[in-house]
Amino acid sequence: MKTVTAIALALGLTTALAQAADAIPTVKMDPALHDRLPADIKQAGKMISVNNGSFPPYEIVEGPASMSGASADLGEALAQLLGIKIEHATVSGLSGVLAGIKSGRYQLAIGPIGDYPDRQQKNDFIDYVQEFVVFAVQKGNPAKINGLEDTCGKRIAVMAAGSAEQVIRKQSRACVTAGKPAVTVQSFTDQPSSILAVRSKRSDAFFSSQAPLVYFVEQSHGQLELTGQGNKNGFGDIFQGTVVPKDSALGKVVLDGYKVLFNNGTYAAIMKKWKLDGNMIKVPGVNLAQGAAK
Repeated sequence: MKTVTAIALALGLTTALAQAADAIPTVKMDPALHDRLPADIKQAGKMISVNNGSFPPYEIVEGPASMSGASADLGEALAQLLGIKIEHATVSGLSGVLAGIKSGRYQLAIGPIGDYPDRQQKNDFIDYVQEFVVFAVQKGNPAKINGLEDTCGKRIAVMAAGSAEQVIRKQSRACVTAGKPAVTVQSFTDQPSSILAVRSKRSDAFFSSQAPLVYFVEQSHGQLELTGQGNKNGFGDIFQGTVVPKDSALGKVVLDGYKVLFNNGTYAAIMKKWKLDGNMIKVPGVNLAQGAAK
C-alpha cells in the first residue's frame, strides 16, 4: 500500500495541496436521517469505510485508520450529518473491499470506486462523481499524443489489470490491423511508478483516470501536462461512487445524505478544495453506469 508519505518520496512531491486547502464547514446533524440508520450502526455510533490504499486526491492513506483527501472530507461531512463516526480501514485489493462489505465486516466503501454493470449485481453504488480517462505526458507533449488514435508505436504506461490496460491493448490490436506499429503497453502496479516512467522518459504517456492525474501533474513542477481531455478515449460514461450492500437500508440513507450535502454546498466545497471541479455531477444517483467501458 502506498501511503501519502510513500507517494511523496517516490515522486519527490509534497502534500501542499492538502495542507493549503481551506477547512470544510461543519454540517449540522439531521435527526431524521440518523433515525433511519440500521439499528446496529446506531447502537455502535459508527461505521467503518474500507479502502484498498491511496487514490489521491480522493483517498490518501496516512496510517492504519487515518486518511485525508476529498473522500475523507466527504466521509466526515456525512458522519456529521448522520450523527455518527466514520472510521477507515485499509485492505489489499478491490476484491478485499467487496468481500469485506459482503461479510458485514465493513459497512461501506466511500471510494469513489468504479461503477460497472457487472459489479452492480452484488453491490449498490451511490455515485457522486464522473470520471474520464486521459493521458499524462511530458511537458510540451513531444510524442504528440492527444487521443487514443495517437498511441500507435508509442510507449504507454497503464495500471496493471485495470480497464485502461484493456482499452490500450484493444487499441494496439487496432493499430496492427491498420498496418501501424503496435502500442508498447507498459503495465505498472501503482500510480507513482507510472508517473515516474513518464517523468524519466521511459514512457511516452500514462493512460489513467483524470482525477489522480490532475493531482500528480499539479505537483510535477511543470514537468508534465494532461492531454486527451474531452475525448472518450475508448470509454463510455464512467461513474464512480460509494459501495454499499445490495438493496440495503444503509444505501438509501447514504443516497439521501449525499443529496443533502449536494444541496447545501458541502459537496461542491469539497470538490473545489481538491481541484475536482471537472468530476462533479449535478445530483448523486444509484447504479448510474449503463456500460462504462467499451
